[in-house]
Amino acid sequence: MNIFDLFKFRKLAVGDTYQGGRIAYLDGTGKHGLIAAKTDQSEEIIWINYLKFCVGATGVVIGTGRANTNKIYNNTAFSSNTYAAGIAKSYKGGGYSDWYLPSKDELNLLYLNRNLIGGFQNSFYWSSTECDENSAWLQFFNNGMQFNYVKSGTYHVRAVRVF
Repeated sequence: MNIFDLFKFRKLAVGDTYQGGRIAYLDGTGKHGLIAAKTDQSEEIIWINYLKFCVGATGVVIGTGRANTNKIYNNTAFSSNTYAAGIAKSYKGGGYSDWYLPSKDELNLLYLNRNLIGGFQNSFYWSSTECDENSAWLQFFNNGMQFNYVKSGTYHVRAVRVF
């Protein structure tokens, strides 16, 4: 048995470095879950600067962040480095190109496991979940509170991907 065979038998855990980031969540099988980037992709970026416009990114639960991100990305004409979903989607950490802005519930998983993941600021982080035509959901990593706020506010972004 070589060293690579040993990794097949190792049990993954939240906080482990894996596939370009840190494991933020594991499903019941322990073989699939959510990976968070090791660092923030931005500290001050808008959700989107369209006010009075819904893109339909209303998924809240675990597993809906990628669809939300794609809806935001496909409904904007701005450079991808000027808004939260674009900067998350364009992230290439670990050589992977399937990163996205987490949904409201996925972002909450990052908050709950923030000490194991590391690198978070006591600040607000955007989710990909739209509240209405003027606002989207964000989470305060100081106390875990989730708020909806105007899309033109500038806050942190931490990209995620599934495995």
